[in-house]
Amino acid sequence: MKKENVYGSFGILPKEEMLEVKKNFERLSIGIPKESSFQENRIALTPDAVSLLVHNGHDIIIESGAGNQANFSNEEYKKSGARIVATKEELYKSDIIVKIEPPTKSELKLLRKGQKLVSSIQLKTREKEYFNELLKKDISALAIEQIKDNEGKLSLLRSMSEIAGRTSLLIAAEYLSNVNEGKGLMLGGITGISPTEVVVIGAGTVGEFASRTALGLGASVRVFDNSSSRLRRLQQSLTQRISTSTIQPKSLGKALRRADVAIGSLRTGEGRTPCVVSEEMVKNMKEGSVIIDVSIDHGGCFETSEVTSHKSPIFVKHDVVHYCVPNIPSRVARTSSYAICNIISPILLQIGEEGGLDNLIKQDKGIRSGVYTFRGMMTNKTLSTMFDIPFKDLDLIITAL
Repeated sequence: MKKENVYGSFGILPKEEMLEVKKNFERLSIGIPKESSFQENRIALTPDAVSLLVHNGHDIIIESGAGNQANFSNEEYKKSGARIVATKEELYKSDIIVKIEPPTKSELKLLRKGQKLVSSIQLKTREKEYFNELLKKDISALAIEQIKDNEGKLSLLRSMSEIAGRTSLLIAAEYLSNVNEGKGLMLGGITGISPTEVVVIGAGTVGEFASRTALGLGASVRVFDNSSSRLRRLQQSLTQRISTSTIQPKSLGKALRRADVAIGSLRTGEGRTPCVVSEEMVKNMKEGSVIIDVSIDHGGCFETSEVTSHKSPIFVKHDVVHYCVPNIPSRVARTSSYAICNIISPILLQIGEEGGLDNLIKQDKGIRSGVYTFRGMMTNKTLSTMFDIPFKDLDLIITAL
């Protein structure tokens, strides 16, 4: 192929490379408020992601101190090109508000007509007034936990479940050790000593990564689930053979009597997690054994479980240590923030490249699955039924745009 040259008064000059710029590119003003919900330590964008978005032509506004709990300082965000503001009122002038938790009542009042919102819904804590306020202000809202990837998977939920599963075993190890007045056991096993016994209840993503971590530490693992297909899939995905069983009270009770650690990771649809471990089963567990009820976000699967907090995470009942803190990923806020950012930042870049959220919704079916209010209309059928709000089909709406 013949090389093209450009001639100038100083001889042969190299031809400047022209980068393609989309005609419909839209410069976004993205606001990241400080999370004010209980026990929420994460932030939606890391300084590296802010730098990437700024270099792609977008304006990032961050409330002062928003990254403190994840150990990201204001100075780091400034160096990345963000503008730091002192008040939420100033921040909520942005075109798009990006949060992890849903807006609080006071934050809802700050939303402007026609604004875009990217956050979770957290359906268990929502009321009809929340959605009515979004509809009244013509807010187009995107639920990050309902966005699907190219394979049709809920990437945010999987990522947070992976973190919760792995972290649950590390927490259990803390409370088995002498440091926290535990039995003085090492979670795992070494040559010549019987390995720690771990029971995992639930073979979903949390259960899978709890099992992987336990096996990696050398523990003996037994997994229970009511779905034979989930148990089979888990068995096939692991590199080692583990003991699996459907949930039968007799076999589950026997396994718990021998367990040093029990992980509750059951999850079923939108309802409450089934309580499969009775108080009597807990009474029969070994003194000093540890329960980590990851399912507490949805009610818990142990009858003895009670919600605790990151500041006061455990209680002892029937000589068994109970850890029942909702939102375990917030315990490792920096790691979790990176994981969330890996999902949110590409979406924000796409919104800009496509010329706005409306255009991206047209193009991307996975993004469309996360939209629950659009220009003053309720577009999520489940929410419409739950809160008796008229439903509009988003697929039909976008054909008219």
